[in-house]
Amino acid sequence: MAQRRRLRPSRMSILRCLLTCALVTVTTVALLSGHVLPSSKAPSSSGINKLSKRWNAPTEELRWTQELSPPQLSKFIDYSRSRKLDGSDWATSAEFEKLWKAPLSRGFVPCVAPGSSYLPPGESRGYLLVHANGGLNQMKAGISDMVVVARLLNATLVIPKLDKNSFWQDTSKFADVFDEEHFLASLVNDIKIVKKLPLEFAKAKRAVKYFTSWSSVDYYQREIFHLWNNYQVIRAAKSDARLANNNLPPEIQKLRCRAFYEALRFAPPIEALGKLLVDRMKSFGPYIALHLRYEKDMLAFSGCTYGLSEMESDELTAIRENITYWKVKEIDPLEQRARGYCPLTPKEVGVFLSSLGYPSNTPIYIAAGEIYGGQTRMADLESRYPILMSKEKLASEEELRPFSKYASQMAALDYIVSVESNVFIPSYSGNMARAVEGHRRFLGHRKTIIPDRKALVHLFDKVDHGQLREGPKLSDRITEIHRRRQGSPRKRKGAVPGTRGRERFRSEEVFYENPLPDCLCQSSSSDL
Repeated sequence: MAQRRRLRPSRMSILRCLLTCALVTVTTVALLSGHVLPSSKAPSSSGINKLSKRWNAPTEELRWTQELSPPQLSKFIDYSRSRKLDGSDWATSAEFEKLWKAPLSRGFVPCVAPGSSYLPPGESRGYLLVHANGGLNQMKAGISDMVVVARLLNATLVIPKLDKNSFWQDTSKFADVFDEEHFLASLVNDIKIVKKLPLEFAKAKRAVKYFTSWSSVDYYQREIFHLWNNYQVIRAAKSDARLANNNLPPEIQKLRCRAFYEALRFAPPIEALGKLLVDRMKSFGPYIALHLRYEKDMLAFSGCTYGLSEMESDELTAIRENITYWKVKEIDPLEQRARGYCPLTPKEVGVFLSSLGYPSNTPIYIAAGEIYGGQTRMADLESRYPILMSKEKLASEEELRPFSKYASQMAALDYIVSVESNVFIPSYSGNMARAVEGHRRFLGHRKTIIPDRKALVHLFDKVDHGQLREGPKLSDRITEIHRRRQGSPRKRKGAVPGTRGRERFRSEEVFYENPLPDCLCQSSSSDL
C-alpha cells in the first residue's frame, strides 16, 4: 500500500506535464493561424510546369505564382482586419448596398455568336500588315477593328506589330502582351491569320495606307478592295479608330466584340499575376479600382496644370512642344478645367469619394503609372483613405520583375484588377477608362461611376472660395449628380447635335465603351 501511495505523485506529475504540452501546442497553432497574410490559392506544381514549358521559361522564373503575399503588405493587415468592409458593421444593409451593389442589368447578356447566314472566311486576296499605334487599350481597339477590316477585304491578317514609338517606348511584341495561340484559335471561323508574312512575299510590292478614320463598310469595299489588283500586301500604317462606331452591319459589330472581349486575352503570365492581385485586393473586402490618370504624359497632352507649380507647368509644356505627333501646342489650362477636360486631381478624387459616402476604411486600388508629383500629391487622398493599394504594393519585386520594364504589360495588370473590381471609377475618360467601362458593361453592367468633371469642378471651386463646405450639402449634390452615372444599361450615344463631317463621327460614343445594342441582348421582355 505504501508503495502505491508513493507512485501517485509521479503519475500526477506526468499528467500535468502532458496537459501543459497540449496547451502550449494549441496556443502556438492559434497564434500562427492568426498571422497568416491575405493570399490566393496557388496553382498546382503540374500547372506551373505546363506554363513553364509553354513559355520556354524555367520553373524558377515562375515561383511568384506560389508566393502567399509580399512582405510590404504586412503593414496593411492589422488595419484591414480590424475594419474590414463586409457589411456587418454598417448601420443598415441598404447603406452598404447603395455603395457596392451593381445596377440592375435588366436581363442584358452578351450575344456575339454569328448568325446562321454568317460564312467562314473566303479565299484570301492578299496579306494585311498592321501597325497598332498608341497605348495598350488604343492598340487593343485598333487590332479589333483590323480583324474586321481583314474580313471585309478578304485578307489574311499578319499578327500585328505593337507600337514601339509611343511615349512609353515599350518594346513588347504581340505575344508578350496577348495570348497569341488563343487569338488564332478564337478567330479561325472569321478570318485567316498567320504569325509572320511568308518569305516569298517579303519583297512583294505593297501599298501603305492610312485608312480613313470612322469609315463604313462601303469605304473598304469601294476604295480599298481594288488595291488587290495591283498589290499582294497592304500595310495599315495606323489601326486606331478605323471603323465607324454606329450604323455598321450587325455581324460586323459582333465580330468587333468577339475580337475585343474574347479573342484578345492577355498572355498567360499576365493573366496569372492579374488574378493573384485581384484575390489579394478581395482579401480586404469589396474594393474600388480607381483609374487615377494623373500621370506626366496625360497632363502634358491635355495641358492641365491646375494646382501645379510654375516649374512643373513649364516641364509639361516643354514635353508637349517636343512631341511632334501631338498636334495641339497652345492650351489654356483654366478653360480646359472649366469645360471638364482635365483629369481630377488626387485631392479632388478624395473629396468626391467622401461625398459619395465611401468610408475611410474602403480599400482602393490605384490603377495608374507613376503619379506626377509622387507621394506629395497623393498625401491628401491617402489621409482620407489609408488602404491605397497598387500593383507595386500588392506584388513583390520578384513577382513584378518580368513585367516592370514594359508599360503595356503593367497596364494590362491594372486592366484585369479594374475589370474585376466591385466599383470602377476613372478620373478621366481616356482609352483605358472607356475600355474598362465597356468590358464591365459586357460582363453584366458592373458598377462603374463616371465622374461629371465639369459639374464637379464647379462645386470644388466653390469649396475653395469658401462658398460651400464639405458636408451633407455637398454630399447630397454630388450624389444626386451621379445617381444615373453608375453603369446601368443604356444605348450607345450617337453624334452630338449640330456637328458635321468627320467631327460628327468623332463626337459619337466610342463603340468599345458601350457595346449596347450590338453585342448585348435582353433575356427578358423588359424595355430599355
